[in-house]
This record gives sequence, C-alpha cells and structure tokens, in this order.
Amino acid sequence: MEKLVDKLKELGFNSYEAKVYLALLKKYPATGYEVAQIADVPQSRAYDALKSLVSEGIVSSNQEKPQKYLPISPKELTRRFKRKVNSTIDYLEKKLPAVREDYNEPINTISGYDNIIEKLKEVINCSKDSIYCELWAADYKQLETEIMNAYDRGVDIKIVGYDNLQTVFGQVYPHDNAKELEHFLGSRMVFILSDNEESVWGRIEKQVVWTRHNDIAFLMKEFIVHDMYLLDVYKCFPEQLRYFYGAGFKKLKDKVLDKKSTYNIH
Repeated sequence: MEKLVDKLKELGFNSYEAKVYLALLKKYPATGYEVAQIADVPQSRAYDALKSLVSEGIVSSNQEKPQKYLPISPKELTRRFKRKVNSTIDYLEKKLPAVREDYNEPINTISGYDNIIEKLKEVINCSKDSIYCELWAADYKQLETEIMNAYDRGVDIKIVGYDNLQTVFGQVYPHDNAKELEHFLGSRMVFILSDNEESVWGRIEKQVVWTRHNDIAFLMKEFIVHDMYLLDVYKCFPEQLRYFYGAGFKKLKDKVLDKKSTYNIH
C-alpha cells in the first residue's frame, strides 16, 4: 500500500489525498468519517483531502445526509493523468526550444568502468533505429544482453569488433591490432552512436564523453563508417593492399602521418 501512496504522490497527490483515494477504492460510497477510519488519518485531514479531490474531479459527492463520496475508477484516473502528461510534454517540446535558439547540447564526462558500462547500457536500451559502435570483445560481453534486446526490437546493429569479438547480432567488421592499440592508448576504447544523435566515446577503463550534440554525432558517424569502409576493403583485397602499402600499411602511414608522430597503430 505504501508503494501505491508513493506512486500517487509522484502524480501530484499529497499523502492524505493518496490514502483517502485508496480508502474510497476499498469502500464506496462512504462518509468522511468512514474514509478517515479506513485510511487511518485524522478526520479533519480526511475532509480536507476529500474537498481537494472533489475540486479536482477525482472524487464526487452526493447531497445525502450524511454526505457520501465516490472515487473515479483507477482506469479513468490513469487515463486522465496520461492525457495530462502527454499534453504537457507536447507543449514543452514545442515551446522549450524557443527559450534559446542557439542552445547546444552539453558535453559530459563519465569516469569509472562500472559507471561507463551503465551509461552504455542506458544508451543502448533507448535506441530505436540504429547503433554504430566500436567495441573490444571484453566490453561487448558486458553489453551483450542489451545489444541482443536492441536487435530483437529491430534496431540496426553495426559493430567494429576488436580482439576477436564474436556475435550473431548485426554486422561485425573485425579489426586487427587490438592488443597493440590497447597498450599504446593505455586502455580499450569505445565508440557508440545511437540513432545518429547520442554518442559515447573514450577510454572505457578510464573516462568517456557522452553527448547528444548534433555535430559530434555527425563526426562519430563519419569516423565509424569510414573505419567500416576500410575494414571491408581490406577483407576483400588483403594481398593488393599489402603490395601497395606494405605490411601494416606502413607506406600509407608514412605518407599520412607527420615524421614526429608517435601514433602509428590503427
């Protein structure tokens, strides 16, 4: 019963109003005295709550002596609050952006492996259309259930997989040099883009960035998609690429990176 009181309070009831409404569901029609007894609240508080609920249309009263009260049905109560909440959300979605036209989504940091995994699960669980990501096998295992559920919802899953990541959900593009990259960067990396609007990226064992910033989502999509392009090309033409660029793409890296660059693994 206390849980029901708490949930009704979340809808705007105070404690006495919630207890009085629940008491009326148990016995109606009922007098104010009977309601106070069933709800186990002071009689004066019961009458105050009944007066408030009558004014809100949640309880009705007759003109008998003594006066008796009836509650609206639970189905009507929840239907009414759904309409109210949906109407409020629709209004806010239309009006809030106009408060500041140049609003930019904040860029947030999250530290600690467990906290990062929880945020990734949250992002995946909220995905509706697509997930593009780059993950190490060890971290994929932490997220496998959420990714499977997203796949079952019809979400398009595409993964750049490091360290022999294996999955039957979605398309996987295997990436070599996982151990070297992890050693060079000091951590495994994670890149996740959900529905082309919400992104998380960074060193998964240390700190990541999370944002809904549109421009960053665009860059994230470009980054992950181009990795997938190159990995697919390498899968189809490994000998030709080694012939032109050498083992480990050394000639290409020499061409693209400056001579002082220490970043030579990808």
